[in-house]
Amino acid sequence: MGIAIKPDFEGPMLTTDKLATPLSLARGPAMKNRFMLAPLTNTQSHEDGRLSDDEFRWLTMRAEGGFGLTMTCAAHVQAGGQGFPGQLGIWDDRHLEGLTRLAAEINRQGSVSSVQLHHAGIRSPKEIVKDVVGPSDDSETGARALTDAEVEAARDAFIAAAKRAEKAGFHGVEVHGAHGYLLAQFLSPEVNRRGGRYGGSLENRARLTFEVVDGIRAACGPDFQLGIRLSPERFGLKLAEIRDVAAELLTQAKIDYLDMSLWDVKKEPVEEEFHGRSLMSVFTELKRGNVRLGAAGKIMGAQDAAEVIEAGYDFAVIGRAAILRHDFPRRVLADPAYVSPSLPVTERHLRDEGLGSAFVTYMRAWKGFVTEEAA
Repeated sequence: MGIAIKPDFEGPMLTTDKLATPLSLARGPAMKNRFMLAPLTNTQSHEDGRLSDDEFRWLTMRAEGGFGLTMTCAAHVQAGGQGFPGQLGIWDDRHLEGLTRLAAEINRQGSVSSVQLHHAGIRSPKEIVKDVVGPSDDSETGARALTDAEVEAARDAFIAAAKRAEKAGFHGVEVHGAHGYLLAQFLSPEVNRRGGRYGGSLENRARLTFEVVDGIRAACGPDFQLGIRLSPERFGLKLAEIRDVAAELLTQAKIDYLDMSLWDVKKEPVEEEFHGRSLMSVFTELKRGNVRLGAAGKIMGAQDAAEVIEAGYDFAVIGRAAILRHDFPRRVLADPAYVSPSLPVTERHLRDEGLGSAFVTYMRAWKGFVTEEAA
């Protein structure tokens, strides 16, 4: 039996009309609708970080399928910042050929193109990265603390990667400051136990994130789009602190959009002081001026996406539902009751939706996602 993914909403059905409307950004082209493809790990790139044909097909099918913004998986900005096998690279000019080809096709499909910039920090697998690094020495992972000079080198690598994305023809980049990777590690008072300019107070722990944003904005053109992804829970993060970082990013307005990865857009905050309200509402109450706000987390159907917009967000970030259907936006806009296919799905289904062998293998590790039956 499959596990049905059912819409979790009550009352009258929400309209999906706003999901179809264009969304202007302070810089660069507008999104033609309110759907952003989440940056999804897929392990399909070549060992040296060059784009593969499978990854090209996976991403360009989503652009063709109607996403207003098509984002790559997390692309590591330093060789030593790799987070998983088959990860897309953007740390060397050898990556430019594939990235240029990818940007051109996403743009041709009328989708805004973006690369997510990433460094795994202490989450780098030891079998891939021999010298695992982070904000502080970490006995669990064997990571060592970066020196201040190495922190600055990592910052400069994010900036250089953004310039590389711009050279390749992408409309913009998203900085990965979420999910316990390097920038989130610096933000965490549990993981970041260093002193000096990059440790201690929230201002110091957030310094690297703001220096990356400032550096990209200064180094790239005036129409180059810049987003940032934050997650407000897990990995030693404090909701009130992430809220304050988000508020400052919105106030400074050097970014064009803030992508909040909430794990589940319907959930309440874990921390007791925030109980009795939705996690989404913590961020919609912030003043955001011309910066756009999006949310990700178990958006599996038309009504889920409509609820995100109804809650005050500007766009919905689609992850697993985009794996299941490359044309999720078109299906939602054609049917306000649309719900993703029930799980598990066959390998043949995933291959028809543009997943290559490596991506299918990766999805088999997700419990209940891929059937064990013959395709």
